[in-house]
Amino acid sequence: MILNPDFNHFLHTPIHQTLDNHLKSIRLFKITMAENENTPPVDAGEEDDIDTPGYKPPAQKTLEEIQKADADDESLVRYKQQLLGDLPAGDTADGKNVVVEKMSFLSNGRDDIELDLRGDLSKLKEKPIIIKEGCEYRIKITFRVKREIVAGLRLHQVTYRKGIRVDKSNSMVGSFGPKAESQEFTLPVDEAPSGMMSRGSYVMKSKFTDDDKFVHLAWDWAFEIKKEWD
Repeated sequence: MILNPDFNHFLHTPIHQTLDNHLKSIRLFKITMAENENTPPVDAGEEDDIDTPGYKPPAQKTLEEIQKADADDESLVRYKQQLLGDLPAGDTADGKNVVVEKMSFLSNGRDDIELDLRGDLSKLKEKPIIIKEGCEYRIKITFRVKREIVAGLRLHQVTYRKGIRVDKSNSMVGSFGPKAESQEFTLPVDEAPSGMMSRGSYVMKSKFTDDDKFVHLAWDWAFEIKKEWD
């Protein structure tokens, strides 16, 4: 599992092996459907696609359990406070722990293209992103974890052309603790297909999931591959 830098540093601190064992077993706070009935379930037809071969999710453990563990060890308690800091109170009104805020399309020499994922998602397909054939690009996801550590975030994407699936990807994002500010994950550099046959309109089905296969957000967006940007 890919962890954010603070967690990587923490997990490789030799003098804190006891707490290390606790953090390695993080599989935290599954948000139930009762808390957020509007969150779409994992699509059964693609459920196997979001698994990572060889990866076994760790046992579930809440943030409160981690904080209470080894309470008699002052050194570990101080280190956990340093790592977790002052956790944000979090807005619990909508029952969400992870809020996916926006998706950005990045390509050198071009202004970033941003899709707001907090509004009406049905409108995303109405304005396709124009992509020059053969260009190199990256996709960045901006999200916020509000109150509990979330384990094994993944970005799963399936590409369709004229209703036929032509590509799919499953990217491990990592595990993140709650923060007041937004956090980001940028996928590795990819290259758009090129050639006359590749030009045309595409639809991408994206979803942000975790170790519990809980879908924090699912959205469809469109792009069009052209010979030039404009």
